[in-house]
Amino acid sequence: MSEHIVTVFRSRLRPEALDEYQDRAPHMDRLARSMPGFLDVKSFEALDGERVTIVTFQDRDSHDAWRLHPEHVAAQQEGIADFYLEYSIQVAEVTRSSCWRRAEG
Repeated sequence: MSEHIVTVFRSRLRPEALDEYQDRAPHMDRLARSMPGFLDVKSFEALDGERVTIVTFQDRDSHDAWRLHPEHVAAQQEGIADFYLEYSIQVAEVTRSSCWRRAEG
């Protein structure tokens, strides 16, 4: 079984870029979801303005296909030039996972 790849993307937006970023972000979300091997994405914003996006791909090859997708590369460059005050990226291989869910009722 191949190991899942999880990317944690943490960022802070420039206040003046918020509207334009929010206009463009849905397209990138749809594009990521359309990639072979995509499993999940979740985004959160903390009270202090830090944004966190967690993206999971099935394997390294599908992750790398997203990382190198021309529109994604262009969006990364645009983010550095126009949107972000700062960001950090962590990529990890999931070697173990488990889950549990309470039954309804």
